[in-house]
Amino acid sequence: MSQAVPGAGRALAARSGLRRNKVPEVTVHFWIIKVLCTTVGESAADLLDEKAGLGLTGASVLMSALLAVVLVVQFRSGAHRPGVYWLAVALVSVVGTLISDNLTDDMGVPLVTSTAVFAIVLAVVFVVWYRRERTLSIHHIDTTGRESFYWPAVLFTFALGTAAGDLVSERMALGHGLSAVLFAAAIAAVAIAHCALDLDAVWSFWIAYVLTSPLGASFGDYLSQPTGDGGLALGTVVTGTLFLAVILGLVVHLPVTRRDAAEPEHPDIR
Repeated sequence: MSQAVPGAGRALAARSGLRRNKVPEVTVHFWIIKVLCTTVGESAADLLDEKAGLGLTGASVLMSALLAVVLVVQFRSGAHRPGVYWLAVALVSVVGTLISDNLTDDMGVPLVTSTAVFAIVLAVVFVVWYRRERTLSIHHIDTTGRESFYWPAVLFTFALGTAAGDLVSERMALGHGLSAVLFAAAIAAVAIAHCALDLDAVWSFWIAYVLTSPLGASFGDYLSQPTGDGGLALGTVVTGTLFLAVILGLVVHLPVTRRDAAEPEHPDIR
């Protein structure tokens, strides 16, 4: 059996006009890293706000600037680069969490209101994206236009997930552990609906993508918060560092296995 020559696929794609997807394939690794990024984002937002003394505004400005730099690198990449992509997702997680926290803590916006607003904004992004590109599939994030819709959608899924997670765990008094179980059950229900009831694959993905944000946040809070608040009292530093180490291990491993690499798409395929 012949082996592929490194770089040959990319060169062939360039010569034949094939387009390379800029985001990873949806695998078990994808969902694990996504949930962990949410937890790291929640921990990092708390650390920057409280421990570093930046406050929500200072932390938001700093992390938004870093996110902008990484997104420039991401947009200029000719293909999916796991390190750049997941760094962008982690930073989006932090910024999305800070946006939600700013509305709730600094501006006094009720969680019910912010959750509804983020849901509406996300729906608008999806509507405009679909009207422009005729697809919401992450298997075809292969043009600058589609990627320009993809990242705002990801940002508002994180913001929505943070607000919804806080609403369920705090305002509904379910606690962090029970909230995590509830969101995990909701994701399982989406998976069952997709497999057994033929729920559309694109909508199944995006619904699950939103739900992984409050799942990760609730799980992270359960590990980090004091026992008096229903947590395990590991602290945000320990929790964030532990999860970040797992993320780094998986991201370093992915280029070796190539399990998250998508095949290039033909320019006529939507």
